[in-house]
Amino acid sequence: MLALLLRRLVQAVPLLLGVIVLNFTLIQMVPGTFLDVMTAEQQVTDQAMIDRLRVTYGVDQPPAIQLAKYIGSVAKLDLGYSYRHNLPVIDVLWAHLPATLLLMFAALLIAVLVGSAAGIVSALKVNTWWDTAVSVFAVLCFAAPSFWLGIMLIILFCVKLGWFPVGGMVTIGLDGGWWTQAVDILHHLFLPALTLGLFYSANYARVMRASMLEVSRMDHVRTAHAKGLKHSAVVLRHMARNAMLPVVTLFGLQLGAVLGGSIVVEAVFSWPGIGGVLFDSVMSRNYPVVLGILVLSSVVVILANILIDLLYARLDPRIKAH
Repeated sequence: MLALLLRRLVQAVPLLLGVIVLNFTLIQMVPGTFLDVMTAEQQVTDQAMIDRLRVTYGVDQPPAIQLAKYIGSVAKLDLGYSYRHNLPVIDVLWAHLPATLLLMFAALLIAVLVGSAAGIVSALKVNTWWDTAVSVFAVLCFAAPSFWLGIMLIILFCVKLGWFPVGGMVTIGLDGGWWTQAVDILHHLFLPALTLGLFYSANYARVMRASMLEVSRMDHVRTAHAKGLKHSAVVLRHMARNAMLPVVTLFGLQLGAVLGGSIVVEAVFSWPGIGGVLFDSVMSRNYPVVLGILVLSSVVVILANILIDLLYARLDPRIKAH
C-alpha cells in the first residue's frame, strides 16, 4: 500500500506540470489582457502607467519566461497575485474553495448513496416495476439540466413550502455556537447538494445495477446461498461489496466533472464558492486567479484519485501495486 502511494505521488508531479503548461498555453492564446479591461473601464488611461503595470506584473516578458517563472512560483506554493482583489491568489482561493469542496463532496455522497441504493433495488427486482421505476428515475435525473432542477427545487421547497432558504451558505446575523452554525450551513447546503447529486446519481444507479447482476451469477454467491446464509447477508457481504468496485472507479472519474458542474449550481443557489470568482476572473482577464483555480482544482482531483486507488486496492485484495 505504501509503495502504491509513493508511486502515485511521483506520477502526479509530471501530470500536474502538464496541466500547468497546457492551461498557461491556452490562456496565452486568449485575446486581451487585464490592462485592456482596466483601460476600457477607465481605471487607467495614462500610457506610462500602463507600461509600468506591464513591467510590474511581468506581462512584458516572453510567454516562455512567464511560464518558467510561474512553474517556479507554484513549486514554492505561490500562485501569484490578484490585482482585482488586491490579494495573493492563494488567499482568494482559500476564502472560497472550502465552500466548493463542501458542496462537491456532499453532492458526491448523495449521488453514491442514492445511485447505489437504486441500483441494488433494481438488480434485486430485475424485470419488475421496481426495475422500471429506477430506470425512469435515472433517465429523468440524467436528462434534466442541473440549473433547471435547481430552479424547480427552489420553487417547490423554498417558495411554496418555505422549508429551505433560497440561497447563500449561512444566515446573516445568526447568533449561536458552532453547532448552531453547522446546522445552519447544512440547512443551506441540502438543496444545492441534492441538485448536483441527483444528476450524477443516474450514472451510479446504472453501473451498480449492471455490476450487481454480474456478481449475482458468480460462484461465491451461489455458495453463500447454498450454505443457508440469510438473503440480506448475501446481498450486503458477498454481492454489494464486490459490485462497488466499478462504482469506486466511476467516483474517481467523476470528481473533475462534479467540480465543474458545481459552478453552475453555485450560480443558481448563490453559493459562495469558486464559481463566481472564476467567472469574474475570466471576464476581467484576471488570469493569475484563473490559473490558480485550475491548478488547485487539478491538485484536488489528483489527490482524490490517489485515495480512490488506495481504496480500490483495499476493497479488492487481488489488486497488486504494479
